[in-house]
Amino acid sequence: RVRFATEADARQAVADAAGYAARWAEVSPADRAAMLLRAADAMEADMQRLMGLLVREAGKTYGNAVAEVREAVDFLRYYAAQVASTFDNATYRPLGVVTCISPWNFPMAIFTGQIAAALAAGNVVIAKPAEQTTLIAAEGVKLLWDAGIPREALQLMPGRGREVGPWLTDDERIQGVMFTGSTEVARELQRILAKRLGPAGCPVPLVAETGGQNAMIVDSSALAEQVVRDVLISAFDSAGQRCSALRVLCVQEDVAGQITTMLKGAMAELRMGPPSCLSNDVGPVIDARARDGINRHIETMAAKGRKVHQLWREGDAATRAAVQRGTYVPPTLIEIETLSELKREVFGPVLHLLRYRREDLDQLLAQVKATGYGLTMGLHTRIDETIRQVSSQAQVGNLYVNRNMVGAVVGVQPFGGEGLSGTGPKAGGPLYLYRLLSGRPDAALEKPFGVHASESLAPPTAPGATRTLAEMEAWCAGQPGVALLPRIPFFGVSSHTLAGPTGERNVYQVHPRQAVLCIAPDTSGLLAQLAAVLALGARVVWDGALPAAAELYRRLPSSVQGAITLAPQWQREEFDAALHQGDTASLLALQQALAAREGAIIPLVSVPKNAPVPLERLVVERSISIDTTAAGGNASLMTLS
Repeated sequence: RVRFATEADARQAVADAAGYAARWAEVSPADRAAMLLRAADAMEADMQRLMGLLVREAGKTYGNAVAEVREAVDFLRYYAAQVASTFDNATYRPLGVVTCISPWNFPMAIFTGQIAAALAAGNVVIAKPAEQTTLIAAEGVKLLWDAGIPREALQLMPGRGREVGPWLTDDERIQGVMFTGSTEVARELQRILAKRLGPAGCPVPLVAETGGQNAMIVDSSALAEQVVRDVLISAFDSAGQRCSALRVLCVQEDVAGQITTMLKGAMAELRMGPPSCLSNDVGPVIDARARDGINRHIETMAAKGRKVHQLWREGDAATRAAVQRGTYVPPTLIEIETLSELKREVFGPVLHLLRYRREDLDQLLAQVKATGYGLTMGLHTRIDETIRQVSSQAQVGNLYVNRNMVGAVVGVQPFGGEGLSGTGPKAGGPLYLYRLLSGRPDAALEKPFGVHASESLAPPTAPGATRTLAEMEAWCAGQPGVALLPRIPFFGVSSHTLAGPTGERNVYQVHPRQAVLCIAPDTSGLLAQLAAVLALGARVVWDGALPAAAELYRRLPSSVQGAITLAPQWQREEFDAALHQGDTASLLALQQALAAREGAIIPLVSVPKNAPVPLERLVVERSISIDTTAAGGNASLMTLS
């Protein structure tokens, strides 16, 4: 049984957390890490009981429940290792009170990951789990308390999101919000936080991971058996209730008939029924509301004349009766004609099949990009040129090649998307904890956690960026009264191979954002911002209505002008990040203007005068996971030493 929190409960929790924040921030990183490691050991030892609760409350199969607990343990150990090896309370300063709002589809893994990261960074936490899975959350919190986390540092606030959420986000003492869920709710949280600034006069951090219209592309060279195996897992495991789940299967028309026939045959072998029965493959969706919404989509597509196939193995009489009583949706395949037919993500065991011609691959990739989502993508091909073609154009957080596209592993495949799929940084990646700090040393990224010391985490420099920045510096040196800007170092390495299982190659990349809005009141501020953005290789957007921007643009060399968009109305321009320098009134106005924009959440970075620009806020992270055994063999398997 669960009693949901009242507004009085929530306000008291915020007050208690704010009162304890300074004491928790003083606890050494080593001691915080030790508590998280004790919690990880306790969670692992309590695996069987936690599995049972995940099966009963969240409808997980036993296999999914095992993976869920393992992922929660991984998060605890990963963030503990990072703070123990790199953090120092003198230079790594936490935000303060952080609200963590987690979803029901990973009620232990994501819930624990958010909490572990915030606590490890030195923040106190108020955790708001999904109302459907409150019992699991309560058990996770108890394990953390028993491991030594003070109750004032971690409080559980169960309740309905629409009721409890505003109480835990609109309070001025809340200095950070972590959220995993729908894009619509993330935008609402952004609008709430845009009404105020944090205690240091900076925007309140919102770390949001949302959904995706995830596609898998299959060409004629792919091995059909591998494709069908990976499609079944990607689309129907966890009843399709994963952020990363496959939603659109794009098959080259030359092999679409064969793949479709095999896929239908494989779907017909899936068993649907209560997850407490080990022989069942597909369990229920989370509740009746979810079931009814998914069924409405299926009915709508059928009414449009689309082919709808629902195939699965019926069990015995008891299983059939349980399915009729419960919130089940059969594994469903819907054949569509264009990607534009899908207006939003369908969060359940529904797979859409789209045929494409080989010569239209670039056009298909453009259609996927046009959805605005950028979470996961799959690719099945045995042609290296196709892998390069897709990976160079795919703007997604996680790309999976010749394997399934679910089950990202902490530290091996850091997870998180871009565009409508989230703000970044990636959970289980080297940059995540930095977003939960109010201050860090300038040298923090010289040796990022999990990246080899000889490698650099800086994004790749765009073609011509080095020359453009050099010409700008030369221009500055020749201007009376304009100081020579310090050169922002260029780092040549942007791709890093992370540790992983033999037969799989996992690459972590950082890329510059496409365009950055730069707002500053004077020439020195604009030049500092310009230098930072050009060093990354992104474009710059300036407000043409600002006299300082218009005058400076006119004086710059033509090559530098080519990297700048001087916009008479910047609100109509496309950009995916914003830099601000100026007073709090202008910062607040800019923050609210960005929150009013349609589309993706735009990260806003406020940089005090003469302070360095945090470059990690101006990049997007991408992970590529390749099954090297699927493309004809892997030589590394022969050199196990």
